[in-house]
Amino acid sequence: MVNPLVSIIIPHWNKAEYLPTCLNSLWGQSYPHFEVILVDNGSTDDSLAILNRDYPWVQVIALEANLGFAKAVNIGIRATRGELVALFNNDVEADPRWLEELVGALERHPEAGMATPKLLLFHRWEVINAAGDFYGLDGVPGNRGVWQKDEGQFDQEEWVFGPGGAASLFCRSMLDAIALPTDASPQVLDEEFVSYCEDVDLAWRAQLAGYRCLYVPTALAYHRLSATGGGPLASYYVGRNFLYLLAKDYPTSLLVRHWPRILRAQLHIAWEALKAWRGEAARARLRGQIAGLLTWPRMLPKRRLVQKKRRVSDEYLTAILER
Repeated sequence: MVNPLVSIIIPHWNKAEYLPTCLNSLWGQSYPHFEVILVDNGSTDDSLAILNRDYPWVQVIALEANLGFAKAVNIGIRATRGELVALFNNDVEADPRWLEELVGALERHPEAGMATPKLLLFHRWEVINAAGDFYGLDGVPGNRGVWQKDEGQFDQEEWVFGPGGAASLFCRSMLDAIALPTDASPQVLDEEFVSYCEDVDLAWRAQLAGYRCLYVPTALAYHRLSATGGGPLASYYVGRNFLYLLAKDYPTSLLVRHWPRILRAQLHIAWEALKAWRGEAARARLRGQIAGLLTWPRMLPKRRLVQKKRRVSDEYLTAILER
């Protein structure tokens, strides 16, 4: 693969003030073969005016309403031309070599389907936001190294469970292979997740199908943590979608072996939310858990599709989950 075209997709909703930092950092990339597709989720600020005036090189897909993160990304993917696809948040600034390092890593490792950068906090470059993502055998996902001071402990290129969703790179062939068939267009991100954990679901489907994720510490990006998300709505979706991941992606053979750990983890999450009951986010987390319990059967048809594409052993999955 020689200088493949990279399609960079940015889902966007309001926060026009973040656009210059985000887009200027992409314009300054050392890797020149890319296109940028920004999907605007019905912004009500001056985002579209700024894009039309200052960034004519950005392809803008303007939606009339906020359709959610996952749907916006899927719309963007359908408009791409690249052999590689990057998902990039509007609250991220990329180091000039971010894209070059990720593309180079995928070229060196054809067995990888995705590559993820070292993500640092925007206002505290010495603090890690994510060195790739993990997913525990207890069914709880998270960011590797989050809140740790960057002292070189994550400076080795290595295999991880999944990509940090804010600035990662994917092979288009992998996305096509693991997309969920629907009556309309195939969905790379599951739109029932709406927002939050949709990237973990993508990582699960990729891992099960035999596509690995490479963490590339020389690819750097800086994230304004929760600048365009968070709050009670995020807590609700996280509470619900943790259960959707279990219902859809976690293999039965591992569920049988590790269900006590999974149950303890969910009870712990519920207990912590109950202790913080006066907080709106805690109550939303509990509502999300209840919604997940009540609606998990809707994941079962998708579970059959996902598990049917499984190509890896329990031993491989246990090893990557334990890491």
